[in-house]
Amino acid sequence: MHAPAVIGNALVILLILSFCNSVRTDNVHVSVKNRLGNGKNLTLHCQSKDTDLGEQNVIDGGEFGWDFSVNVWGSTLFYCDMGWDAVQEYHFDAYSFERDFARCETQCSWLVSGEGMYGLNGETGFWEFAYDWPS
Repeated sequence: MHAPAVIGNALVILLILSFCNSVRTDNVHVSVKNRLGNGKNLTLHCQSKDTDLGEQNVIDGGEFGWDFSVNVWGSTLFYCDMGWDAVQEYHFDAYSFERDFARCETQCSWLVSGEGMYGLNGETGFWEFAYDWPS
């Protein structure tokens, strides 16, 4: 193999490794907190394309959380279906790399309340109103 081809191949490999290192592969912790009040339990079922976390019963004041690593393609998505007496079924994305890689970094927290759902913004430290319940 000629020297220019070897150098070219080495540069391509370095560029690929550099790209892979630029995509975060840190562990992320997602939690969903039940703050519905009045003793209302929350039924929660979260999953990704590859991982089903099963149905959870989250008591009032409790929370459910899980850890995972972000994939190198930056396409990690965990979504959840939840419900309780006032809202029978509600679907939301608990972690979407496109939305959350900067907002949450390694900790994505959601708070479910009677008026809607809040997400903790890791950049500002404030809970932000994210979702309204259907009427």
